[in-house]
Amino acid sequence: MINADVYAHQNNQFHSWTIHWWPPCDWLMDLCNGNIVVLENIYRHLEKGEDSRTASVTGRNEIGFAAVSITLVDVVVFVPLALVTGLVGNIMREFALVVVFSTLMSLFVSFTVTPMLASRFAKLERLTKNSLPGRFGVWFEEKFKNLTDEYIKILKWGLVHRGKVALLTMGLLLASFALVPFGFIGSEFIAVADRGEFAVTIEMPPGSTLENTNFITHQAERVISRIPEVKKMFVNVGASSDGFLAQSLNNVAELNIALVDKKQRVRSTDDIAQEIKTTIGQIPGAKVRANPIGIFGTANQTPIQLVVSGTTYGDARKASAIVADLIRKIPGTADVRLSSEEGKPETRVEIDRQKMAALGLTVAEVGQTLRVAFNGDDESKYREGDNEYTIRILYDQLDRSKTSDAGSVTLVNRKGQFVELKQFANIYQSVGPTKLQRSDRNSSVIVFSQAVGRPSGSIGEDIKTALAKTKLPQGVNIIYQGDLKNQAEGFGSLGLAMIAAILFVYMIMVALYDSYVYPFVVLFSIPVAMIGALLALALTMKSLSIFSILGIIMLIGLVAKNAILLVDRANQMRAEQGMSAYDALIEAGQTRLRPIMMTTVAMVFGMMPIALSTEAGAEWKGGLAWALIGGLISSLLLTLVLVPVVYTYVDGLKEKIPALFNRVSWTRKLKFKKPMPELQPQLQAE
Repeated sequence: MINADVYAHQNNQFHSWTIHWWPPCDWLMDLCNGNIVVLENIYRHLEKGEDSRTASVTGRNEIGFAAVSITLVDVVVFVPLALVTGLVGNIMREFALVVVFSTLMSLFVSFTVTPMLASRFAKLERLTKNSLPGRFGVWFEEKFKNLTDEYIKILKWGLVHRGKVALLTMGLLLASFALVPFGFIGSEFIAVADRGEFAVTIEMPPGSTLENTNFITHQAERVISRIPEVKKMFVNVGASSDGFLAQSLNNVAELNIALVDKKQRVRSTDDIAQEIKTTIGQIPGAKVRANPIGIFGTANQTPIQLVVSGTTYGDARKASAIVADLIRKIPGTADVRLSSEEGKPETRVEIDRQKMAALGLTVAEVGQTLRVAFNGDDESKYREGDNEYTIRILYDQLDRSKTSDAGSVTLVNRKGQFVELKQFANIYQSVGPTKLQRSDRNSSVIVFSQAVGRPSGSIGEDIKTALAKTKLPQGVNIIYQGDLKNQAEGFGSLGLAMIAAILFVYMIMVALYDSYVYPFVVLFSIPVAMIGALLALALTMKSLSIFSILGIIMLIGLVAKNAILLVDRANQMRAEQGMSAYDALIEAGQTRLRPIMMTTVAMVFGMMPIALSTEAGAEWKGGLAWALIGGLISSLLLTLVLVPVVYTYVDGLKEKIPALFNRVSWTRKLKFKKPMPELQPQLQAE
């Protein structure tokens, strides 16, 4: 059962409107604003004294155009989101498709099931102060009537002082956009959420054996197991994962840690990870870093990654050191490191190619022999019955433990002669980079950095500004990877989706209003929604992420319905009763305030649980909810005045440039310099 207490303005009496719903239809009614709008309009006709069936048919027909408009506007906003490609498209495609089809279904319900049930179960009831619900209803309607009267006063003032309304709106819009460059609103790809899971990577000095790394890891396990919030732990020695990629290294170990539920602990995941880093970092030679488990269920990539590439490894190494020192000075950076570091012990073999050729050997033969000697060869098999065993051939540990032993490696040339490696090669101990990487066929080194206390996108902007003032070696290029790259691609895709959504909304309005100019009145509701969305993000200290931008895109469809309801009613009054633009707008504001308030308040309260949630992963969706709440509130407060003001400006243009509003005449001027002969009689008649 759904009760809506309303006020009968015609006869100064309070009534209660009660509609009984079958349970399966309850969720369909709440699915879309169109149902609320249809129900409210049906009630208005019931209030005029019409019977329930007549009121249902008349109310649905009268509001049908607006219901179709606000539904199609929601649909065309989400269609571009379903077509976005890349990582952002994979995240949002299913969500967009669900909203599109459920919204279309709600339109069908609002035109069929809702009027049918209203025609049979809707009735008027007189509200009295004899009961608690009655007293509340009478009090509420008195307050709503006062609110309506105050709104009409503000609307009349706005229609008289149109310039002040326009300047005030423009000032608020510029101030809200200024929140981003002035640092009140940060930016990042996806907000870091407290899921109670993170990965700790322990890195020992280059050249450390697997056994030594395992020994240190055992010490770290004992330290972590004493932390009361730790629920379970999975350890992998000799390998680590950075995002989706895994690499095997003898001096690296990774510990995946899961904490108890968020409600059962006082400290956050970041605090516990910081404690682990501090404690394990006291082990001599150990470098520790922690990455939270992200939205994809794996350890997040280091958010800030800069690929420094040059024509030679020396240039790339030198430039990467400069970039790393620069990043360390940026506020919010931590654990700045390079993907490749000097100091890994290695045995170098410098071959005298002339001597090697004189002895009848090639580089390929030398390399193959050294690989078998020190790394082993397991291509040989031994079979015994049904069992097959792999034979691994390599030098004994004693014969390959010293650099001098490498010179005694014996090779056989094409003549069958035995030749030792030291006869044509110089062998010595040295150090080198831990890893060799290439980017676009150039030597490269990646600079990694964590983001602490600030969004990664804001830190990235500071890095770009600092790099623009820094001189790097000639031929060095810098490519942004990680979250910085994902953010640039994601924001670009969502920006295109937003532009496409606005264009689709405009085209829908052109088709429905049969005009190229009046749809601009509806589009003016979008900028005022941005005011509240950005202000809400700044006040709640949320950043611009792909989810908060998704909320802003959703606002395009949600706030346009306020303008559609006002414009549709004003046009209807002017067409049916011949009202002036001023009187039609006053009547539209008075009539449509209730459905606008009902739909907006319903959506705001629907978003509040998401905005106020403290569950694990709530940080991802908090920005979306607050952007919607702020945008809906600012749209409610400003659209109700700004849209009528813009409507009067457009109506003034209609008198000055009537051809601009004649779609047939305008199309004719655009397409034909001279009407075609077969169209001349029709155009003359028009």
